[in-house]
Order: sequence, then structure tokens, then C-alpha cells
Amino acid sequence: MKTNLSQFNNSWYSPKASTFKQIIWYFINIIFFQNPLNPISKLKVILLRIFGAKIGKNVVIKPSVNIKYPWLLTIGENVWIGENVWIDNLTYVDIRDNVCISQGVMLLTGSHNYKKSTFDLIVGEIVLEDGCWLGAQSIVCPGITCYSHSVLAVNSVATSNLEAYCIYQGNPAIKKRTREMSA
Repeated sequence: MKTNLSQFNNSWYSPKASTFKQIIWYFINIIFFQNPLNPISKLKVILLRIFGAKIGKNVVIKPSVNIKYPWLLTIGENVWIGENVWIDNLTYVDIRDNVCISQGVMLLTGSHNYKKSTFDLIVGEIVLEDGCWLGAQSIVCPGITCYSHSVLAVNSVATSNLEAYCIYQGNPAIKKRTREMSA
């Protein structure tokens, strides 16, 4: 059965910014963030703050990062965001202190209700608590909290919350062991 796109019902969704602001951000994002030739992290932090992001000290943002809406983003102190990270924040993303987001990670706050013929948009906030580490090419799905010092291993998919001080691996990610910390 062919679905008519006009029947999709996501009229409730708002990115919480004017169309003008969204358009300006679109071009800033392409030129300064997605561009692999721009390694200047401090400039990126300044631009994010101008567009409403709340950002702490010592934040490193590597080249080729894609951020959907900075006004829905909070980043704590001592955070590292690797190359090719995609923060697809249709709603709030809260990245706390001492978090490492490795290369190619996807933070996805949106999905669709496949049980409805209208394929309605579903959004859920993401929280990365202090000391989390997201391994390269891992994915965090909508509505997930990665609790304090949890680890999501390389190429894993978090479809449920990650317990504090635990290491998760696989698709869907399951707890493999406890994270032992040393001084």
C-alpha cells in the first residue's frame, strides 16, 4: 500500500527557534563544524555559545562534527568530541563533565513510530553523565541516559540506559562487566 506523505502528522514538533535562526545555523554548521578543514575548536565553542548552547571550559570539538540545534545542547567541562560525531538533537542533549565522545558516534534524539501509518516523530532527550565514554562508531538512541562513568564499546548501540560504572557492548548493547577505576 502506498502512503501519501501529506498524511504524516508531526505538526506538534518545533525546534524551538525561528526559521531565520535555523537557516543561519545551517550554514554556520556546514562551514565551521562539518568542514574537515576547520580544526579550530575554540571558534566552534564561541559559535555554539552565540547560538544558545551552554558550554563549559576545556571543550575540544574536532573537525567534521554535525550538530543539529545548538540551542538544545549543554556541554560540561573537559569534554572531547571526536571527528565525524553527529549530534542529531531534535530535543535536549546534556553532556556533562569529563565525557569522551569518540569518532563517528551518533547521538540520535529522534525516531519514528513504525506502528502508525503516519510514521509519527518520537523524540527523547539524551543525558551523558560525568565520565562517560562512547566508543568509536557507537550509537545512543532517543531517551537514553548513560549514567556516571559508563562505557559504550566500539560500534555498539545503546537502546536502554547504561548503568553507572559498567561497560556495555553489542547491538543492542548489553552489560559485559564493571568498569574498575584506578587513581
